[in-house]
Amino acid sequence: MATAQLTASSISARSLASFEGLRPSNTKFASVSLVSRRSFRGLVVKAATTVAPKYTSIKPLGDRVLVKINTVEEKSTGGILLPTTAQTKPQGGEVVAVGEGKTIGKTKVGISVQTGAEVVYSKYAGTEVEFNGTKHLILKDDDIVGILETDDIKDLKPLNDRVLIKVAEAEQKTAGGLLLTEASKEKPSIGEVIAVGPGTVDEEGNKKPLSISKGSTVLYSKYAGNDFKGKDGSEYIALRASDVIAILS
Repeated sequence: MATAQLTASSISARSLASFEGLRPSNTKFASVSLVSRRSFRGLVVKAATTVAPKYTSIKPLGDRVLVKINTVEEKSTGGILLPTTAQTKPQGGEVVAVGEGKTIGKTKVGISVQTGAEVVYSKYAGTEVEFNGTKHLILKDDDIVGILETDDIKDLKPLNDRVLIKVAEAEQKTAGGLLLTEASKEKPSIGEVIAVGPGTVDEEGNKKPLSISKGSTVLYSKYAGNDFKGKDGSEYIALRASDVIAILS
């Protein structure tokens, strides 16, 4: 459950004046909690829909898939306990049920994953539900980025029109030869294609292969896709082929 919280240090006198019509000169911190309760009550959001115990199964419909979400890492790789705010929201899980697929034109297209598969999905996809005390996600087949048969993202098998790219390392120096600090290094939008999906389905239900091939160095849209870090510390990104804007040679 996520709740909007305000503190005295986070609200200036001017912002309080806009909420309550108060002048900065007569603003008191005692009114902060009152503003917080009255003006932001509607921002309390329940993250997941809880399925009552009387229901014993969930059957996704159409091209939807039910995924059991992996648990959040509670410790760092060094064994340090992570606070809730530092825990990374998982983007993967196990497929526990699938729909019957969808129809494109006159062709029936099945789901691209099977039950039991470990998958990676888009960060903000689907509807979260709590079932049998465990968090699940109901999402469309197209929101699944790929199948992961190992515990390293570099082995991801992209689905549909997705491609997996190993991001190029950021420049260490400026054009004038000055060393860059970590904070000033610009995140590159260039990388090498590690794997490609089988392609999209056209209106007749036929697979249309992607025009991007493994091993190509490409330029991609800056804010596209889902970022991951491999076991070797390398950065990877999985995105749609349409977000690749050029091939470099």
